[in-house]
Amino acid sequence: MDHAIYLDYQATTPCDPRVVEEMLPYFSNLFGNAHSEHALGQQASIGVENARQQVADLLGVTPSEIVFTSGATEANNIAIQGTVRYLLKQGATARRVITIVSEHKSVLEVVNSLAELGIEIVTLPVNREGIVDQENLRKSLEIPTLLVSVMAANNETSVLQPITRLAQLAHEYRALFHCDMAQIIGKTVDRFSMEYIDLASISGHKFYGPKGIGTLYVRRKPRVRVSPLFYGGYQERGLRSGTLPVPLIVGLGKACEIVKREGPQEALRLQHYKNQLLQALQSEFPRIQVNGSIENSLPGSINLYFPGIRALDLFKRIPHLYLSTGSACTISSLVPSYVLTAMGISAEQAVQSFRLSFGRMTKNTQVKQVIDALTCAYGELMAGR
Repeated sequence: MDHAIYLDYQATTPCDPRVVEEMLPYFSNLFGNAHSEHALGQQASIGVENARQQVADLLGVTPSEIVFTSGATEANNIAIQGTVRYLLKQGATARRVITIVSEHKSVLEVVNSLAELGIEIVTLPVNREGIVDQENLRKSLEIPTLLVSVMAANNETSVLQPITRLAQLAHEYRALFHCDMAQIIGKTVDRFSMEYIDLASISGHKFYGPKGIGTLYVRRKPRVRVSPLFYGGYQERGLRSGTLPVPLIVGLGKACEIVKREGPQEALRLQHYKNQLLQALQSEFPRIQVNGSIENSLPGSINLYFPGIRALDLFKRIPHLYLSTGSACTISSLVPSYVLTAMGISAEQAVQSFRLSFGRMTKNTQVKQVIDALTCAYGELMAGR
């Protein structure tokens, strides 16, 4: 192969050219502060509110429920810390927050930080397929709980959690439900339901928007209240102070518009690529396995176990395939993936595994090239060459 092939769409995605085109005027001609009263500021404000509507349309919510942030990590922090702090100020007697062991670090670490406030942290296990047991959640909710936080799709395995049912359970026990939706936006055939979700986080760079922008969804009816984490202005409903990055917001809105229109068909194409890859690899090497659920996972992403070799040794043979072993947020760590080990996968098997994700820019001809490259490199390593 003459050209590199990007296969790390779970880490980040390239900006769609249509998104870039939409943003460009707001870097130059329409550069006003969206909170300025003059005409230039009002033009910027119109761009912001149009984007807010586009995000709301994608999620099926109202624009007043959308708060712009720098991304899902910030949104997770505001959702979890802000909600708990507000409830404690209001005299809530519950002192429990529940999450699951395979969550993104931006959820796990902020949840753990709540111990400083006297909060009991419950981290539920997942099964071999990476899915949390609903009955475990129900039992944990029997003790009064403030908040449950569970991600929609895992960033390493692409496994989907039964979010609607988990959120319903949380509400049955009068707990709020937060969902990190960073990985699922624009990557499924069916539109994601927000019916039972109280707070949700998304990040633009995960679905062909710019980096540095995301949103926090905060339910209005029934109203969910959140304390701000920092102060300095009344932008974004008083929840998130700071001058709005208008070009990034406009780009996020455009990315949402494209996903709403083209996402389902794109997901079907990526599912075909994924099926093609897995069938070809397992036909040649039957011992190759999928880590996590195959049925309940994102269409274009997969976490594969190649027995007998370290994933990093395989990568050295195929530098033109841009792959990663796990989350880009913990890439500096040399320990096996905590997500895989939480699923009961051994440390040895974890270091012999990696994730692979197709995306909007993946071409059909590239899938065959990826299959050939992986098959050749793995075969040579197993043969000791």
